[in-house]
Amino acid sequence: MRLPKQSLLRPVVVMVATLALLVAAPARAADAPRAQAPAGLPGTPAGRQAAALLQVFNEGDGPKMLAFIQEHYAKAALTQRPADQHLGTYGELWMNTEGLPLQKVESSRERTVILVAKDKLAGESVRLQVDVEAKAPHGITAVKLQPIAGDSGRPLSDEEVARATQAYVEKLAAAEAFSGTVLIAREDKLIYQGAFGLASRGFQVPNRLDTKFNLGSMNKMFTAIAIAQLVEAGKLSFQDTVGKVLPDYPNKTVAEKVTVHQLLTHTSGLGSFFNDKYAATDKSRLREPKDFLPLFMDEPPKFEPGARYSYSNSGFLLLGLLIEKASGQSYFDYVREHIYKPAGMTNSDCYELDRDPPNLAVGYTSQGPGEQESRKRDWNNLYLHMVKGGPAGGGYSTVEDLWRFSQALQANKLLGAKTTQLVTTGKVQHRPEDKDTRYAYGFFEEQLQGARIIGHGGGFPGINSKLDIYLGKGYTVAVMSNQDPPSAERVAQRIRTLLLR
Repeated sequence: MRLPKQSLLRPVVVMVATLALLVAAPARAADAPRAQAPAGLPGTPAGRQAAALLQVFNEGDGPKMLAFIQEHYAKAALTQRPADQHLGTYGELWMNTEGLPLQKVESSRERTVILVAKDKLAGESVRLQVDVEAKAPHGITAVKLQPIAGDSGRPLSDEEVARATQAYVEKLAAAEAFSGTVLIAREDKLIYQGAFGLASRGFQVPNRLDTKFNLGSMNKMFTAIAIAQLVEAGKLSFQDTVGKVLPDYPNKTVAEKVTVHQLLTHTSGLGSFFNDKYAATDKSRLREPKDFLPLFMDEPPKFEPGARYSYSNSGFLLLGLLIEKASGQSYFDYVREHIYKPAGMTNSDCYELDRDPPNLAVGYTSQGPGEQESRKRDWNNLYLHMVKGGPAGGGYSTVEDLWRFSQALQANKLLGAKTTQLVTTGKVQHRPEDKDTRYAYGFFEEQLQGARIIGHGGGFPGINSKLDIYLGKGYTVAVMSNQDPPSAERVAQRIRTLLLR
């Protein structure tokens, strides 16, 4: 679905297994077109709305989808969720399926129709339910989608999870919709691991399990743990202001008002250094946290610090400077010594790409120069990406190292038990419509079907990675890809549907 490009190093929030899209806009009988129902689709009010929905959705055109939402959804839902939020949900659904051709009608009533459609990307069947109002113009009140392929209705064994994951990822890889690595573990037992696609197309080098992929924003977990370690050591406080730690910080408003807690929870009001200045800057000059300061330090907070959530790469970059000041080490040395080393993460670091580090995956993207786009991901992301990642993201790791990180975190090897709980417990709701997901300190925390899942994702042109740690259930799921989002996200989401039954 042709929607606006996402911000760089964006937070990754994937589509839940069941989408309850209570979308809000008036449907007018005089204006609503009576779409010709596909073969076998009933001419009931629900059937007609489902026909119109599938027709527009399968075109993959964002503006048309928005117009559909505004014209076909029930007015009663208007106050529950604005149309643009649901356009985003349809966009995620499009990225996960690239279309839903109708296969059959499972059941039909005047106000509800349940269809079976085909996930065009993976070739698997999904169940689509459309509900409408009782009175004309029969606006849509809800749309629900559930995967049904291979659904036995019972918990799956580890072997069944592994087979289902392999089959699904193989389909994506064959469709050139996934290139990367996947790992599923329960505590210290490996359930599944696999590598797909090419790390370098130019040299035809295949991805391996020890191939290093870009983390995107996942570095924020390491930055948050480093801050918490320094709090445990008495060198910082979560309530310290920026100015207390960095007395010479030039932006006085930020220095006096913004706290460590606000930086960690994206409530500081700071924005992103991926701005016009970044686009015009020689990327080879951006190697240390301090090098990024001129890109954003003169900008005032966009809102009163602490007032609300707004994802901020600049805020986490600033946390890197606080780590350096409090520890007396460079950010990179501190993380290597206090996080990577105790966790046994031997293939993780913020590498300088112009030094040609070994065994790194090249990122491939559909986003070319200017506004050019290609379905085949013809471009590498060499001239889009940073030369060296840092506190906000852009480092490299492997799925095996992420598993080691998960084990070390849960075993309290990186932080004491109380601090680990503090860091990973959600503190702010990142989206008004998603009450089950909250942002903690550098971690997302989700409550889903009785599971508490913590972790983070990362996305950028040619980059998509996801780490899910299922606390209480023992699972670790790591997916890393050298393609555009949602290549890794959709795999991690499918694994959720397999594990949470």
